[in-house]
Amino acid sequence: MKYEIGDRILVLHSNEEGEVVEIINEKMVMIEVRGVRFPAYMDQIDFPYFKRFSEKKIVPEVRKPKTYIDQVPSEKKQFIPQQAEDGVWLVLVPKFITDEFDDEIVSSFQVRLVNKTAVGYKFVYQHEHRQDIAFELQNELLAYQDFYLHDISFEICSDQSSFVAEFSLITPQKKKVSFFETYLKLKSKQLFQRIEKMKEKNEPFIQFQLMTQYPDLELDDKPDVSPLLQKGFKVYGLHQIKDHLPSPRSVVDLHIEKITDSWSHLKSAEILDLQLREFDKWLELAILHKLPEMFVIHGVGKGTLREEIHDKLKLKREVKHFVNQYHPNYGYGATQIVF
Repeated sequence: MKYEIGDRILVLHSNEEGEVVEIINEKMVMIEVRGVRFPAYMDQIDFPYFKRFSEKKIVPEVRKPKTYIDQVPSEKKQFIPQQAEDGVWLVLVPKFITDEFDDEIVSSFQVRLVNKTAVGYKFVYQHEHRQDIAFELQNELLAYQDFYLHDISFEICSDQSSFVAEFSLITPQKKKVSFFETYLKLKSKQLFQRIEKMKEKNEPFIQFQLMTQYPDLELDDKPDVSPLLQKGFKVYGLHQIKDHLPSPRSVVDLHIEKITDSWSHLKSAEILDLQLREFDKWLELAILHKLPEMFVIHGVGKGTLREEIHDKLKLKREVKHFVNQYHPNYGYGATQIVF
């Protein structure tokens, strides 16, 4: 349920603020505005927080002395600046409650997409909690508009939450890519820091930029390969690439001793980098050779390598799904990837 009893709301058609006093059903609530109670549909009301901070403040008009026609100077042409474009943002608008010590704490967030560009987009949005899809929505985000997505509790938002959004143009353009995908993973420490910074600066919300501008389509110009041929390199056409690639593996073991013999002097970060490079290589080969599935052995340990691999797999459109569950040969130390 989007609203709860006691929530402050905004009546969209009259721009008046009120309060939810009763939940009637999944589509209607009873609200009270200036002492009058009446039912309202969910799409007739909204939360007032974003409006309060996004609307321009009205400056009281100051009366000027009268000016007569003979005192008016000749009119000069003025340049009216266009609205600045600043990409697409994911905005978290906090809802505060008071604890037993009368301190304001964040209880939940209202999640919104804000479009600060002159272009409209179709979007597919997913909120993932602990690798499971907790919320999914498809809709359109118009130019210079914001779109309410859903509410999320503070506890869930700070506990391994990820936000995935895929954008495409409402009006397709030949020189633009067909889609653009972006991925934001929040960590609890990062979220706490952003909340404290928001309070210090007296800001109304936390925002994360998802896209600066919709990307152009890269032109595939043929490079000049004659210098390579003169040096003795073999150059193949795109249709011949698969014939000259290494054979793929259906099982890839990423234990460091399987990758290199000289690893004892390496630091943890260097080992992780080598393991991820090895994973990227065999993943791309599996995709190019169109393998139906692949097992990646990453071990159990602290789970750092497993999480990095899973983050990469979420961004691969060729991956249908993946799962890390008990296997009789690998235990819990392997992930099955289905293409």
